[in-house]
Amino acid sequence: MSSSFATARRLRTAHLLLQALLLLALVVGLNYLATKHAWRFDLSRHARHSLSPETRSYLRELSAPVKIVVTLSENTDDDGVAQASRDVRALLRDYVEASAANPRAPIAVEFVDVYQNRAAAQRLGIDKPNTILVASGPKTRTVGLTELYDVKDREKTAFKGEQAFTAAILDVSRPGKQPVYFLTSHGEMDPNDTDPARGLSLLRDELALRNFDLAVLDLSNPEDRARVPAASLLVIAAPQGRYSPDEQEFLRRHLSASAGRILALLNPANPHGLDELLFDWGVLADDVVILDQSAEGRSDTGDLILYPTTSGHPVIEFLASNKIAVRFGPSRSVRPDPGRSLDPGLNTLPLLATSPGAWGERSYRQRGPAAFDPAVDLAPPLAVGTAAERVAPKDKLPFSVRSGRLIVYGGGEWLANARLAAGGNLSLALASINWLVDRDTLLQLPPRPIEKFQLSLNTVQLGRLRLSLLFALPALTATLGLLVYWSRRR
Repeated sequence: MSSSFATARRLRTAHLLLQALLLLALVVGLNYLATKHAWRFDLSRHARHSLSPETRSYLRELSAPVKIVVTLSENTDDDGVAQASRDVRALLRDYVEASAANPRAPIAVEFVDVYQNRAAAQRLGIDKPNTILVASGPKTRTVGLTELYDVKDREKTAFKGEQAFTAAILDVSRPGKQPVYFLTSHGEMDPNDTDPARGLSLLRDELALRNFDLAVLDLSNPEDRARVPAASLLVIAAPQGRYSPDEQEFLRRHLSASAGRILALLNPANPHGLDELLFDWGVLADDVVILDQSAEGRSDTGDLILYPTTSGHPVIEFLASNKIAVRFGPSRSVRPDPGRSLDPGLNTLPLLATSPGAWGERSYRQRGPAAFDPAVDLAPPLAVGTAAERVAPKDKLPFSVRSGRLIVYGGGEWLANARLAAGGNLSLALASINWLVDRDTLLQLPPRPIEKFQLSLNTVQLGRLRLSLLFALPALTATLGLLVYWSRRR
């Protein structure tokens, strides 16, 4: 009898050991699978723990490794530096994980204490704390704390770390910056001008942040023409005078023969001299001024409110999916030319449209109140922006190559300093430039809002919470234990 009890005890002990081994094997196996095949789901409100599709696209295209050295520390009396260290550490973890998809150009992150490891700091060229160094080969760039946050009334309102780090990685990893030429000598808007109404200095800063190299170009100067590389982007920013036939011919050759790109902003009531070029690309810029007296077509400040069309073009994909409107100043209609040639390689699509209450006034030079005349004026809805792309067949091969891209908007003041931040203006500008230069992944890196949560409890509620933590939770745990014990006894 005693031998049978001893055998039963040994069997039970063996079963318990086997269960423990199986549980340990399960935990080890799950951890192994997690290290080899990990999934992450960002359920936060503003996707605080996910990189944007644009950043991931750039990381997949990197051609050289990038190293990021951080000297921020959480062990500091400065709460701002400690918070920045936590935010940067979490963000750079996402960069390292995302760069694993591109083994030839990984991103490595190193945290250095400049006080405890001064030799490593000097070797990396860091001579002061609270700095971030981004390096790829011999090229380096420093990211400062002021670039990481939006600050209002001395309080941080949004985290701009992804914007700053992506710009720095692009800057150090690319052999050169992509040029963007702003045409001059016809009264165009100037990227170095800080004037609110016609200056483009804010756009210049946004493009510089995205690794573009801005320059001005005088088409009347043969030396300037000779230095324009093929497939480069030319910006015609609201000229106040006509381009000469010779200049227009240069632009036509740039688009067709050099696979060039042009962004044209044509204000109403200003002759531009580009009619033949636009006709070749199936675009019609009507000599009208758009008027809209409806509530959905005009803002409180008198700006013209425009909406993305349903054409599905990549330039307006972000605006259309998020139902974001843009705000223009004086505008003309720019639409696909109904009389354009039936060129199978030419794709022309409208980008922006007015509200149903707008019309194109042809008699805008006459004094007096304006009213819609269906016999003369353009009827709504009207297109105010059009994109054209010519795709040329490659002999008899089953693919084609792009030979040029053109976007024309019926006004330029929406890019000026005073309007750039309004509505979706900045997003539209960046998306247009990205599409023109073949960065088809939209550059949308909005700051991540910093949310604050505060739990307010009065004295009675705080006392109840204290009693619950001291007695209710232990009592609940004890009750569950008794129930388990009772069930095993039975």
